[in-house]
Amino acid sequence: MTASNPGGHDRSATGAGSATGSQEPDPRGLERSIGRVLTIGIYASIALLVVGVVLMMLNGIGPLAGGPAFDAGRLVPDLTALRPAGFLWLGLIAVVATPTARVAASLIGYARRGERAMAAVAVLILVVIAISVALAQVLKG
Repeated sequence: MTASNPGGHDRSATGAGSATGSQEPDPRGLERSIGRVLTIGIYASIALLVVGVVLMMLNGIGPLAGGPAFDAGRLVPDLTALRPAGFLWLGLIAVVATPTARVAASLIGYARRGERAMAAVAVLILVVIAISVALAQVLKG
């Protein structure tokens, strides 16, 4: 019987019952990290979209009035000038980027855990996303 284990059995010698005795990463940690990425992305998206809608209402712009086409060069000036379009476009970008950030977080987690097959799948998904964005830019012009 020891002071740290009043039950009498000292399990620390074998590592049994000790979370620090295992060298494998906690699989739930990756899921929690991915969950945080998704939660932060969605909350940021909602906040930006709400600010954009409030600014629209304050400026007397109706929701069906249409708006400017996306122009990355105008995004920062629109945000600094508190124009609704900047917040709405950034909110939409965050909505679209959140799943991509989730795949990137998965890639990092799988690579750290040594799961090469899953890391390769994540890389392939990111490649497909990159090709899709590139094709959209080419077909747009």
